Amino acid sequence: MPIVVTLDVMLARRKMRGKELATAVGISEQNLSLLRSGKVKGVRFSTLQRICAVLDCQPGDLLCFEADLKNGED
Repeated sequence: MPIVVTLDVMLARRKMRGKELATAVGISEQNLSLLRSGKVKGVRFSTLQRICAVLDCQPGDLLCFEADLKNGED
């Protein structure tokens, strides 16, 4: 998938654990884990907004586009 979730990088920069973020954002640790691993098809803007507020970052700090030319995707 060309969209890569870099949430782990931001958590490390903020020296925060996933459990702390899940509690602060109001989502389950399981849902946060799925997001961190990139196994979700989408994320609500309201959830993304809360994550960015807690981590004091921009959405672009959490998501990265990487074209996968090997599979013919642009």
